[in-house]
Amino acid sequence: MIQIYRYLTMLLLITLLPIAGFAPAHAAAQSSQIDAVLVLDVSQSMSTSDPGGIGNEAMKMFIDMLSETGDQVGIVSYTDQIQREKALLEISSAADKTNLKQFIDQLKRGAYTDIAVGVKEAVQILNDGADPDHEPLIIVLADGNNDFNSKSGRTQADSDADMAAALKEATSKGYPVYTIGLNANGKLNKAALESVSQQTGGKSFSTNTAADLPQILSEIFASHLQLNVVPVDSFTADGNYQDVKISVPNSNVLEANISITSSNQVEARLIDPSGNKIAIPSDQVLLSTSKTYSLMKLLGPEEGDWTLQVKGADRDKIDINLIFNYDLALEMDKLKSSSYSKGDSIPINAYLVSGGNKLSDQEQYRNMKAVLFVNDLDTGQTEEVQLNHAGDHFEGTYKVADKHDYELKVRAEEASFYRETAVVKISAKGGASASTGTGAAAESDKPFPLIPVIIGALGLIALLVAAYFIMRYLKQARRGFVGQMVIEIRDENTGDKTFPQYKKLNAFRGKFSLHQLLQLAPELKETEKLIFVPGNSDRLVLRNGSPCTVEKSGRAVDASGGLEVKSGERLTIPLQQIDKTIFIEYIV
Repeated sequence: MIQIYRYLTMLLLITLLPIAGFAPAHAAAQSSQIDAVLVLDVSQSMSTSDPGGIGNEAMKMFIDMLSETGDQVGIVSYTDQIQREKALLEISSAADKTNLKQFIDQLKRGAYTDIAVGVKEAVQILNDGADPDHEPLIIVLADGNNDFNSKSGRTQADSDADMAAALKEATSKGYPVYTIGLNANGKLNKAALESVSQQTGGKSFSTNTAADLPQILSEIFASHLQLNVVPVDSFTADGNYQDVKISVPNSNVLEANISITSSNQVEARLIDPSGNKIAIPSDQVLLSTSKTYSLMKLLGPEEGDWTLQVKGADRDKIDINLIFNYDLALEMDKLKSSSYSKGDSIPINAYLVSGGNKLSDQEQYRNMKAVLFVNDLDTGQTEEVQLNHAGDHFEGTYKVADKHDYELKVRAEEASFYRETAVVKISAKGGASASTGTGAAAESDKPFPLIPVIIGALGLIALLVAAYFIMRYLKQARRGFVGQMVIEIRDENTGDKTFPQYKKLNAFRGKFSLHQLLQLAPELKETEKLIFVPGNSDRLVLRNGSPCTVEKSGRAVDASGGLEVKSGERLTIPLQQIDKTIFIEYIV
């Protein structure tokens, strides 16, 4: 029985080890890729809160500031219900950004307002499509005021309850909500928007002019990706080209985003550190323009002083914002133990990582300051310990102050960015010493406690079973998809059929709905309970929880318990609420 007990204990530890290690690994990822949902109030009240369409411009500018590949963006426009939405779209080209901005330009106004509707839907979009290796966030653009339709029966209490539930879920899953209050008419509910951000770890901003957008969006990027906004002096144009110095601090800069705002169009030229003129746009510099801003993105810029030459209309105020993006993370060497005694000295070593490899650029380390933050969990006080440069890493020592529990993390910072390690917990409270002497001998003479061992073994078996199902669930929830879906929609009244739409499936994890593939079009909402999950051998499994009929090879099939779909197979789904039929084909 003792051997069985030991075996079960070992098996339990092996089984639970992946679960215990899952959260810290994700926390330390520090990915520079973003999964963002942009949420815009399109109620009639916004006609006075945002007459110039600042909200639309902010959403488009945010999209332009994203990396050229890898980030995902979803969009929600709401009144007291969802007006239009787009599930997370992975950006793989400039055309994807154009697609998103055109979608924003097509958003229409509605009558009433309920901000909880928009936030709740944004959380759901991240739940459905966020990449676990990306950094998720939600940006809400609104005036913070609700206006309910008296005929609907919905009240402020209903909205508050939905908002509380959505914010609780966002907080638990690490979705910070950033709010931008639009205040052209002076009726901004600033307190309501600040509360939304504070509860989820985001930040709140307010504006009534498009000129503030570059600074606000730069601060959101900075806060979310551990960057610092680099100040650039504003100036008054005189009708001639005027020089602005742009200093790229090191060779680890992935991108430099330069945003320029002015009441009139500006002209710009760019000179690299070697004195060469760089064409705008070109392979090195991307250019995006709108009615309120111009944004240049320098790709992998050379280290040194660049010269931006800007020509604006005489007496126009020119505002320039600069933010760098880095492929750098900060990691701390694993400590020898998690248990210490008062007075013990703990060696601390931390280093930068780029592309999964330890950074050896000693100049980068010399440009940074590193501090160890020690949070005493018993007193709530935080101590700071300066770390030293040691060539290709930072090092120092922490002496345990008391018999308390602690959290340790390292922060390294320079003018344009900072990085933090994952938090490490240690305890200096110690444990009770083992019994010795005659007491121990007497203890060994006692009969072996068979009943407790049997109960313990049964408990461990129950835990093993639970661990198996938990691991199975986590594995299923994170499984990816391959291939693509070809979708056509036929209007049964006219007989017209849309052109084939090709939807890649590799952005989804665990499951997706047909409604998501149809860009969450409100008129096709009945398809939201047609759910696809990964099957074996690169196949899909369709689970139909909707009233729609699923047809395969011209015959109705029961997909309520799961229908396997192979590559090359076609399904037909006649809709019940509108006269349209959806044709889908799965291709690997």
